[in-house]
Amino acid sequence: MPEGPELHLASLFVNKVCDGLRFGGKVEKSEVSKNPEVPFSCPEYTISAVSRGKEVKLILTPVADADEVASVIFRFGMSGSFKFTAEDEIPKHAHLRFFTVDVPRKVLCFVDPRRFGTWEYNGTWKPERGPCVMMEYEKFRENVFKHLSDKAFEKPICEVMLNQKYFNGIGNYLRAEILFRLKIPPFMPARAVLESVRNQSQVLNADLPLSKKVKIKKENPDLLQLCNLVPMEVIQLGGKGYDPGHGEDYAAFEQWLQCYFVPGMKSLRDSNGRTIWFQGEPGPLAPKGKGKKVRKQRKSVDIDAKPVKAETNATKRKAAKAKSTTVKKECKEEVMEEGGETAVKRKRAKTTENSMGDSKIISAGERGTHLRSKRKIVDNLEVKISRRLSQQSPVPKTPARKRKAAKLLADDTPTPKPRPRRLKSDVSKQSQNSPKPRTRRK
Repeated sequence: MPEGPELHLASLFVNKVCDGLRFGGKVEKSEVSKNPEVPFSCPEYTISAVSRGKEVKLILTPVADADEVASVIFRFGMSGSFKFTAEDEIPKHAHLRFFTVDVPRKVLCFVDPRRFGTWEYNGTWKPERGPCVMMEYEKFRENVFKHLSDKAFEKPICEVMLNQKYFNGIGNYLRAEILFRLKIPPFMPARAVLESVRNQSQVLNADLPLSKKVKIKKENPDLLQLCNLVPMEVIQLGGKGYDPGHGEDYAAFEQWLQCYFVPGMKSLRDSNGRTIWFQGEPGPLAPKGKGKKVRKQRKSVDIDAKPVKAETNATKRKAAKAKSTTVKKECKEEVMEEGGETAVKRKRAKTTENSMGDSKIISAGERGTHLRSKRKIVDNLEVKISRRLSQQSPVPKTPARKRKAAKLLADDTPTPKPRPRRLKSDVSKQSQNSPKPRTRRK
């Protein structure tokens, strides 16, 4: 996430690319952006920028009337930045565009892939944000000491340093680097840490001469001084600061980091869900029940080593199947050695007997209308066919073949002659003197 140094570098970038250029026409907004329109249109105007903490202001000055100055304040969110390109090379996520008058036209774009960034036309710096840690250092320091009695300073120092009301411009990687240099546990009470800084500065201002004070501040800066010095170091590196998407620009910044996301450092999540990187003990206000994570060192790659074959999911399934088959075979061998007859062996024996050609099917009698389909006699032995045995029969399991087999079986079996039924019409035709017909009992 862009922090104070990144927004200050963005303002320097705008001042550099827009120097001497004239813009004109209407400011265009993308259709997908939920931010408000910028109702600014001018035949010719210039653009300059200034930053304050985590905010950047673009100043739009008309060439004809310099008194009618307009401004747009940007807050970058997670992925905001400025880009200056040709008109036919506008980036995909350019949500606000300023066009030049000169031909070929060029465009200053506010690019934000995640769309968390916002802008405000003719707005002011957010009143909830305190003085900038970089450009308003003295006001920033005074503001922190003035509000030390606030309830916010009862929290750990790592959480208070993300509060933009007191530390405007400090973000996640800056707090890790500042606390690491001073060897301060991140979950120390903020009020205790800052009160010691205030007491130390009072003693320093009272007893020592000016030259001695300057020397001590340079050699042993306190927490609030590092909140100013560390961001200025990032600005002096050049490039775009914390910007992992740009390899060459990010390489110098990555080498500059001493703690943030560095192998061998520990990490914990604070109450806001943000990860803090540190070394040593976390402090008395560390969250309980959460284990510490240590970033491991990267292993060196051996060029001469043999390549390791990657084990896919299909390979794992094949190995598991082979293992289960081996276990089943071993179990069967153990049963055979003990002389026992397994269930599989018994089923195969019954299936063989049922498929023999000398098997006979006996009907239930001449007067019966249904066969006893669940009784079979094989070699004068009566076997009751269970549902499980019928599933293991040699007859195929498909429904169409079952019906065909049943039909062939019915044709080979002698069926008794059906007894004719007497209809009601026949009864009405009989004479009155004829005997009463016999009816079947229900």
